[in-house]
Amino acid sequence: MDAREAALRQAYDHAVRWLASLSDRPVPARASVDEIVRALGTALPDGPSPPADVVDLLATAGEPGLTAFPSGRFFGFVIGGGEPAALATDWLVSAWDQNSVMRAASPAYAAVEEIAGAWLLDLLGLPDGSSVGFTTGATMANFTCLAAGRDAVLRRVGRDVARDGLAGGPAVRVVAGADRHMAVDLALRYLGLGRPDLVEADDQGRIRPEALRHTLAAGQGPALVVLQAGDIHSGAFDPFPESVRVAREAEAWVHVDGAFGLWAAASPRYAALTAGCEQADSWATDAHKTLNVPYDCGLAIVRDPAALRAAMGLRGDYLIHDALGDPVDKVPELSRRGRAFPVWAALRSLGRSGVADLVERLCRHATAFAAGIARIDGATVLNDVVFTQVCADFGDEARTERVLARLLDDGTTWISGSTWHGRRVMRISVSNWSTTEDDVTRALDAIRRAAAAA
Repeated sequence: MDAREAALRQAYDHAVRWLASLSDRPVPARASVDEIVRALGTALPDGPSPPADVVDLLATAGEPGLTAFPSGRFFGFVIGGGEPAALATDWLVSAWDQNSVMRAASPAYAAVEEIAGAWLLDLLGLPDGSSVGFTTGATMANFTCLAAGRDAVLRRVGRDVARDGLAGGPAVRVVAGADRHMAVDLALRYLGLGRPDLVEADDQGRIRPEALRHTLAAGQGPALVVLQAGDIHSGAFDPFPESVRVAREAEAWVHVDGAFGLWAAASPRYAALTAGCEQADSWATDAHKTLNVPYDCGLAIVRDPAALRAAMGLRGDYLIHDALGDPVDKVPELSRRGRAFPVWAALRSLGRSGVADLVERLCRHATAFAAGIARIDGATVLNDVVFTQVCADFGDEARTERVLARLLDDGTTWISGSTWHGRRVMRISVSNWSTTEDDVTRALDAIRRAAAAA
């Protein structure tokens, strides 16, 4: 017990110092992989080491190689920070070390997952009674939902995937917008469904309902339609009422990839962006993005619990199954962390108004970025800033690349590049609960310096 307490105290001290440094430290890592390897050493010790010493070595050697992802000045990817209650609860998750797959094995976890799931449906405006599974992230949330959809549409034509597999059965068509996220393609690859048929999108990445109608009419057989809430470049939302109506005419399963954008529904100011989304059959999102719980925590939500259970459920003679169902029936993994604990903590800490304020604050910062960049000579904001994403360029591709490189060298912020509509862009994602107006001002000042030097 003494060794364990000493290691935990060492970890706590390092964690507190790390978090305290985030307001002022450079955002990019300051050491390379090779430097960290040398600091840690490559020889496996012949004997044991005190746990506290091991923690100290890792924290001390690794700290220069850490990127300040939790900083309020990180805007490179859609990555949230650790909301305080969720972060502290995540430490408890490791200490409690629960097997989170059965109601009988961990009643505390099952209760918290049930409560958190109901709260999420309420906040996101999704149908009561939908099943909520807690996955590693949005990729596996998409996988889980699309697995339920794949099996459901095949059952309609008499194919039992669990019994017969996919080989020799009817082909399942998947139709998605041209600007869908790559995680959708990856999930489809895992599911043996291949690449989706792509539908024309508008200049903001929104699927065109009439083009969707045409694509669906051009084929036949079981179909899945993938819509998105929040384009990764523009933040735009597909027109859900029209798109869902078209998909229903083709008797398709409708899935919404809402990794960060589904949370717009929690804000009265932005909920209109998701109007009609609740008519879909399944939804995927990330709690470690807009909600700001620690990694890893995706959410797979399926309207029909029986469809999810048919795709994900399993039985084992040694397991203790509950007639009401178990967490294991809703996600792919049998062994996993108690992911619902930090989600419950974040929701309980923030409350309904706090979640709405978080969403609106992130959007307000994105709007400030767009306004500030628009005033820089040669800079152009390329998207309609409707949510938390901003894309811009600086006149030509070469200059945009120079601005991005100088920005990372400066270290004040991390804003990365991307390619959108065939042109190189600066892409800003505002996702962190701790980002302040001062963080945005400092980042804009760094962008101005980089643009002036480029």
